Amino acid sequence: YVVPTADAHQSEYVADADMRRSYLTGFTGSAGTAVVTASEALLWTDGRYFDQAAAQLTEEWTLMKDGLPDTPSPAQWLATRLTADEGKGDEGDAEFGGAPLVGVDPFTYSIDQTAKLTADIAKADVGGAKGPRPQLAAVQPNLVDIVWEAEDAGSASARPPKPASPVVPHPIEFSGKATADKLADLRREMAKKAVDVVIVSALDEVAWLLNVRGSDIACNPVAIAYVAVTIDAAILFVDAAKTNDKLREHLAADADIRAYDDIIPFLSSLPDTNRVWMDPATSSQALALALSTSGATLVREATPIALAKSLKNEVEIAGMRAAHLRDAVAVCRFLRWLEDALSAGEALDEYSVSERLEAFRAEQAHFQGVSFETIAGSGPNGAIIHYKPEKETAAPVTADRMFLCDSGGQYLDGTTDITRTVHFGTPTAHEVECFTRVLQGHIALASAVFPDGTSGHRLDALARLALWRAGLDYGHGTGHGVGAYLNVHEGPQGVGTRPRPYTGGLKAGMTVTDEPGYYETGEKGFGIRIESVLVTREADTPHRHAGLQFLEFENITLVPIQTKLVDVTLLDDKELAWLNDYNAMCRDKLAPLLDGADAEWLERETRPLVRGA
Repeated sequence: YVVPTADAHQSEYVADADMRRSYLTGFTGSAGTAVVTASEALLWTDGRYFDQAAAQLTEEWTLMKDGLPDTPSPAQWLATRLTADEGKGDEGDAEFGGAPLVGVDPFTYSIDQTAKLTADIAKADVGGAKGPRPQLAAVQPNLVDIVWEAEDAGSASARPPKPASPVVPHPIEFSGKATADKLADLRREMAKKAVDVVIVSALDEVAWLLNVRGSDIACNPVAIAYVAVTIDAAILFVDAAKTNDKLREHLAADADIRAYDDIIPFLSSLPDTNRVWMDPATSSQALALALSTSGATLVREATPIALAKSLKNEVEIAGMRAAHLRDAVAVCRFLRWLEDALSAGEALDEYSVSERLEAFRAEQAHFQGVSFETIAGSGPNGAIIHYKPEKETAAPVTADRMFLCDSGGQYLDGTTDITRTVHFGTPTAHEVECFTRVLQGHIALASAVFPDGTSGHRLDALARLALWRAGLDYGHGTGHGVGAYLNVHEGPQGVGTRPRPYTGGLKAGMTVTDEPGYYETGEKGFGIRIESVLVTREADTPHRHAGLQFLEFENITLVPIQTKLVDVTLLDDKELAWLNDYNAMCRDKLAPLLDGADAEWLERETRPLVRGA
């Protein structure tokens, strides 16, 4: 039986009640897949979590270090192990030709994932074993749910209740476009595709399309729901406990409301002449199975919603600018406080400073919560890419170590994501060189001018070139889209070493982060990352070759970059001018909003860096 991390909507983050893999294994990292047979239990996770998984797994579990050369994939392991050792399966598998069965909850596997796992098992090298290959079997109800729900209600391991917070309208003053207009745009695309129904499963797409928000998943302002759109109607499938008069009034002219679980009978009862459009990356196999009973045709292709959501309108862009300005006030006040507290000898740790940063954000207008759990890494913990400080084990934050802080806020008018790396003592020459190389990459991407539709994959090398010249690199992507009071990680755009399924490239109105880094492990290790949010806009170039529109970036993050960590001799004149201009922009926009010690800190941190000083 295979237990992935995902929920029924393929969400990156899931509600507490959907954390089945964490409950089963005891491993709380954000990525991993558990496999359980009659005699073995295994967990696959990637290099970010090897140490954490080793510490959290009990002796019953085997840690499979995903990505290492000698580690088979789950599909390879299942094919080899079950074909070679299990032979024919247990009773009840006659319909699969006597093959061993690999059980999955079809709600937790997308259409694409199901097809890939099936294909990977079929083509895996089983070393000459002659038995029948394992076959996937849809198992309902979820086996982990059966065990979890049998726990004593008052115990620490009891299953949390399903989220029931209200779904709320998102006003047009923040969304910039009415629900009716978004539905009309979608229906025009449906007509071009000759489809009768679109099923929306991704939770941020549901929220964007109907201009609603929720709080079912920590840090993500979404509600667990589906939407079905036909040529002349729309239906929101959501638990009744989450509905209210304001929601009904908001949707009265645009969408009906039905029970969340009604999505399955809705699909199974569609006319067999219908063509139904589902994104196979975000729609579960359970939805496809329900549709198959109706005889309707499944159109397996990304819907236009993700792209439309990524193209921010002028109201959304203005909101993002305003949210980032207020967020910068909070982050600057935090950095000033942190420097003063360390200078005064105050004992601080990664957990306590994360809480203080959230408190500074909470003072800002429209604040709704953090956009992800703060990554506050002191010294070698900064080299753990997705490090999360825990209260019991958080390391001290001291003036003699690099400190990496990756954090963000959710505001009614925008979502923020910022990383700044600082040192409050005397950094080593090596730390300064590495920081400067990362800064050069950050500048190169932020300064890029490129043809409309250029892929982030093609731009990625700009952020790495200065590091490469020094024999350095980093093992994560360079940038991701950011929602407008939605998920902090948004597609379909991104910047990274691997091509993305979306091939349309960057367009005006898209957001993308610019976050190169460098990391060294060990006792004297450290992490460096500089991250800002960029908005893609049209560039005014002196020429337009072949009539092409060129694009550039507007940097909307407004927290100064610490010049103490910069080796000015490594910067060329354009890079130095960019750094001074950026810090001056931060000063000009923030100075009216800060006073006292905060204003003094801002003035000092934004002084121009000069050669020979």
